[in-house]
Amino acid sequence: MGNFQTDLQAVLRHDPAARNKLEVALTYSGFHAVVLHRLAHFFYVHRYKLLARIISQISRFFTGIEIHPGAKLGKGVFIDHGAGVVIGETAEIGNNVVIYQGVTLGGTGKDKGKRHPTIEDNVMISAGAKVLGPFTVGKGAKIGAGSVVLREVPPNATVVGIPGKIVRLNGERVDDLDQNLPDPIMDELNKINERLDEIYAKINKK
Repeated sequence: MGNFQTDLQAVLRHDPAARNKLEVALTYSGFHAVVLHRLAHFFYVHRYKLLARIISQISRFFTGIEIHPGAKLGKGVFIDHGAGVVIGETAEIGNNVVIYQGVTLGGTGKDKGKRHPTIEDNVMISAGAKVLGPFTVGKGAKIGAGSVVLREVPPNATVVGIPGKIVRLNGERVDDLDQNLPDPIMDELNKINERLDEIYAKINKK
């Protein structure tokens, strides 16, 4: 019952369009998905895994939100709109996390055991973002819309882009942080320049 009330309050706190608890309880698919997941997760951890999967599939059919019954959700998780949200089996989500439509908390297909991300408290993940792999997104972090995050995110960071890049940290803009992110365009330009140098060297020898 405590989680039910906390989840209701989370919707009212984060969504200005939500007018009262009754409206949320009857009409919010994100809230329905969280409540049904808690039921499915209960059966999952008590080894009624088939029943847990049936409940999760019913929830997916009615809400458009797929949460594996093995995933762990903290208190006050708010899934806004929710259509297309996918949360994998070993994902762990902390308290007061906000998730928008089209978000995937998934794996890369390369890991075994813990395959999905850990999302700490008070994180916001914007629409269409993909967080892929068994790493941690730190407390208070924000993931920008459409971003693809493939590595650890420190607390209170803002990440945007493909692949995800830290643009703010602890409220300060990040300009010169060495993030060691791949730049395929620059890599190709470097290869072209190396090839041109080889050609010029051969021409000068003739």
